Amino acid sequence: MRIVACLNGDRRPGAHPALPVSVDQVVADAHAVVAAGATEIHVHPRDVGGAESLEPQVVGPLMERLRAEGPRVPVSLTTSLSAESDPWRRYDLVQRWAASALPDSVTVNLHEAGSVDLVRLLGDRRIGVEAGVWTVESARILIATGLEVAAVLVEPTQVAVEDARRNADAVLSLLDRAGVGRPRLLHGADATAWPVLESAVSAGYDIRMGLEDTMRLPDGEEAHDNAALVAHAVSLASAAA
Repeated sequence: MRIVACLNGDRRPGAHPALPVSVDQVVADAHAVVAAGATEIHVHPRDVGGAESLEPQVVGPLMERLRAEGPRVPVSLTTSLSAESDPWRRYDLVQRWAASALPDSVTVNLHEAGSVDLVRLLGDRRIGVEAGVWTVESARILIATGLEVAAVLVEPTQVAVEDARRNADAVLSLLDRAGVGRPRLLHGADATAWPVLESAVSAGYDIRMGLEDTMRLPDGEEAHDNAALVAHAVSLASAAA
């Protein structure tokens, strides 16, 4: 089972005292979450002001530091339009990422404009793609285009737990019927983060946890940091094994 630590997401700097924003913070947090049991890390790169960025001069130094000083685990980056709102500029930025400092994979939300072209570019660049599938409509895009992806991230965004589970079940059912056999990771956000993680563990899917998804432990207490969240996710996965 992959256990991905999602370190920061699109949360604003200061949203949580331990949210990693700077490169130093990301590298330190990467070591902490791997020590807690994470097998991979997922990061939203940030510029010097703390804003999300896909600029080569931001991505390159981050990846160089993680390769040189971080734990020896795969690194995934975002390509969300929250990091670059213009899909054509996003394509250009990813095209200009230095070949010497590429991530192992990136997430691409299939409902976003320009996603199909971006997935094809990433394939040309030999960067693994984790397809973000939020809805049945997104799953249909994946199926209809025949895109080559390394994994499928099933990401229900509904606020209510039962609504999120119903959406995830509909997506997963469609993927099954279409014969999409790529590895699957299932996760929720905020109020649904822990219940959906429990569903993922029960179904044998890969999981992820971190301050991107929630800042609280299942009992509602604020988590100390990403490592605390990951450690709890690991304990749930181990108990179900």
